[in-house]
Amino acid sequence: MLSSEFMSSDLWQWGILPFLIFLARMSDVTLATLRNIFLSKSIKYIVPFLGFIEVLIWLLAISQIMKNLQNPVCFLAYATGYSMGIFVGIKIEERLALGLQVMRIITQRNSEDLIVALANQNFGITTMDATGAKGPVKVILTVVKRKDILEVRKLIELHHPNAFYSIEDIRTVSHGVFPRSSSSRLDHLRNVFPMGGGK
Repeated sequence: MLSSEFMSSDLWQWGILPFLIFLARMSDVTLATLRNIFLSKSIKYIVPFLGFIEVLIWLLAISQIMKNLQNPVCFLAYATGYSMGIFVGIKIEERLALGLQVMRIITQRNSEDLIVALANQNFGITTMDATGAKGPVKVILTVVKRKDILEVRKLIELHHPNAFYSIEDIRTVSHGVFPRSSSSRLDHLRNVFPMGGGK
């Protein structure tokens, strides 16, 4: 246990305590960010556990704030921890690259080379003939794992650098064709934390 003399020292009040508040706030906001991301991806069974840890850490942090209302450094540490928690949570989510996205690729040129390139990489594709503002176009739809988006974009740049494409998140798919050589972090998380229903 820390002595009362040490906890009343300047080192504790103006250094160690604000740093601990910063770490606590950063941790609980990071968990909150991940909780929202997992919920949006329908990975629901881990969410209550993350929420429990998040609130527990928040209570510890806010209790120290309330005990040290006269210390402005604690307020600064709390606010800084909040901002850093958002940043860390986003970076972790980017590294996990959870979920699936749909790419809509529109090209005015003959797109057989791009279609063949995507098929060779085992990306499932659907093609449609359409009409754009400047004449006939080919629309290519493909659903890919987020971690494979960069690979698809490289194929587009290689075969049709001027093609228009858009990328959107999708919640679930019932069937699909995906590269067999790449393992999905989302599939791994689904095995560990089974997905809830779509209700």
